[in-house]
Amino acid sequence: QVHLVESGGGLVQAGGSLRLSCAASGRIFRRNIMGWYRQASGKQRELVATITTGGSTNYADSVKGRFTISRDNAGNTVHLQMNGLEPEDTAVYYCNAVQYYGANVDTYWGQGAQVTVSS
Repeated sequence: QVHLVESGGGLVQAGGSLRLSCAASGRIFRRNIMGWYRQASGKQRELVATITTGGSTNYADSVKGRFTISRDNAGNTVHLQMNGLEPEDTAVYYCNAVQYYGANVDTYWGQGAQVTVSS
């Protein structure tokens, strides 16, 4: 079992910055992908960014050039640096971890962190 705890959400004006962090604890395997998804009110949850244990990243087109995902050397904490925030970025941001071991895949979610961008 893996437990994910997010921190760093809040309220910011358009053009501002926020940094989200997600700390993973529990039974963490070497092969995993961690990332961030978001869900705005009345919309489906969508991918924001992911990062593998090897450091390969993937971003939604809407955040490319503004958001940066990273993870610490131990690999158990992932960060999302969000610059140039826009009102359209307002959403609950969820940390996600996908673990691979053998033929098995497990998915975990954090509790969510509210990000509100005012115009």
